[in-house]
Amino acid sequence: MKTEQKNIVIDRLHSLRYAFKGFIYLLRTENAIKVHACSTVLLTSLGIFVQLNITEWMFQFLALGLVISVEALNTSIEKIADFVQPNFDKKIGTIKDISAGAVLFSGLFGAIIIGLIYIPKIIQYYS
Repeated sequence: MKTEQKNIVIDRLHSLRYAFKGFIYLLRTENAIKVHACSTVLLTSLGIFVQLNITEWMFQFLALGLVISVEALNTSIEKIADFVQPNFDKKIGTIKDISAGAVLFSGLFGAIIIGLIYIPKIIQYYS
């Protein structure tokens, strides 16, 4: 019996299509992702205005990407939990709380990174 040979490039392109489908779904349906996307646009604009150096850009995009990625994973966990148990369940609630806590955790550290980048620039601007 002959096995079907798959083209790795074609497979990756199909995977990329599914990833973009998920990305668009998140942007259209999830308010938290919309807020994070707006924050990314705002901070990118601010970074251009204050002329961030390459290291500051790197840390800013790492922080923003981490927060958005964790938020997307949180959404996935919540959707799976709701599918598995549509009715209220204390254990599912705990799982969802932990997932939301991960978003909070990444957001707090993201805010610290953004603060470390911009607070010195604000102090320098006003002094």
